[in-house]
Amino acid sequence: MKTSDFDYELPEELIAQTPLADRTASRLMILDRKTGEIRHDHFAQIGDYLREGDVLVLNNTRVIPARLLGVRSDTGTFVELLLLKRIDDNHWETLVRPGKKVRPGRRMTFIPGELEAECEEILESGNRIIRFDYKGIWEEVLDKAGTIPLPPYIHEKLDDPERYQTVYSKTSGSAAAPTAGLHFTNELLDSLRSRGVIVTELTLHVGLGTFRPVKAEDISEHEMHTEWYDFPQSASDVIRKARAEGRRIISVGTTSTRVLETVASADPSMMPATGYTNIFIYPGYEFKCVDSLITNFHLPESTLIMLVSALAGRENVLNAYHKAVEERYRFFSFGDAMFITDLNASDNSSKET
Repeated sequence: MKTSDFDYELPEELIAQTPLADRTASRLMILDRKTGEIRHDHFAQIGDYLREGDVLVLNNTRVIPARLLGVRSDTGTFVELLLLKRIDDNHWETLVRPGKKVRPGRRMTFIPGELEAECEEILESGNRIIRFDYKGIWEEVLDKAGTIPLPPYIHEKLDDPERYQTVYSKTSGSAAAPTAGLHFTNELLDSLRSRGVIVTELTLHVGLGTFRPVKAEDISEHEMHTEWYDFPQSASDVIRKARAEGRRIISVGTTSTRVLETVASADPSMMPATGYTNIFIYPGYEFKCVDSLITNFHLPESTLIMLVSALAGRENVLNAYHKAVEERYRFFSFGDAMFITDLNASDNSSKET
């Protein structure tokens, strides 16, 4: 299967640049994963498509201020770091710009006397291992020096950084938000719980690799990025019981999906687990845990559109994306949402196509 098989035409004006004032006001496309049937609604009505006993799985990661702007200590020229992966208390794998000017031994200053750094190693990928020298508590220093990195397709300034966080974010470590969760409010989650929907959480720290294009012509040759996850006892207990009783597991976002499928692939009993995953899900993959998926509309030729195509079928997904373009849906991180499910098995509503 070729990367170009997952391409589609998207007018630039449909790329959402800012979030809506009300998180739940986004539009919602419902896609039947079996038949390709499409329905249109609003996210505030997501509860109409859920039922008592469903398990909603959230990724509670929190985006850190991973973008650091500073200067080279020797020349005073500009340097930018994006924190990708924490190695230990002082070392991070980073993306550096301009990379050619930052060689091993090169020092950088972000807050004089409070936050400085030195390049120690250049990896095969071109990323750098950076050692940070700082005074105080790292999280407090980072909050002072860094900013939230927005995806490269967002060009507008974000007035409130919390709008690029889910309302349930709590475990810091991501360089990007699990954007499917941006549509939820605490009030909506409480409403779903009152209907008998069970809400549980796991963690996957999202890396910037999620935005990297697939360069291989044959998608099977693509090397997937690695991300840290935690599948806790609480989620394990809820999901194991639901699966034993034949209830649906509904993943909120591709990040939650990657954790669930990683754990289920390694251990069908789905006991608690922590580690790193580089699972690459594309058509032909057989899902072992996830039944339905709440997600956003993804970039052409990305690993994310390949994942949703594995769940709903490439033709169904591309047809839904073409319909979304026709209907002027908003795309990507601050855009509208899609619920991929089996309508015949889950929904008794009479909403029109």
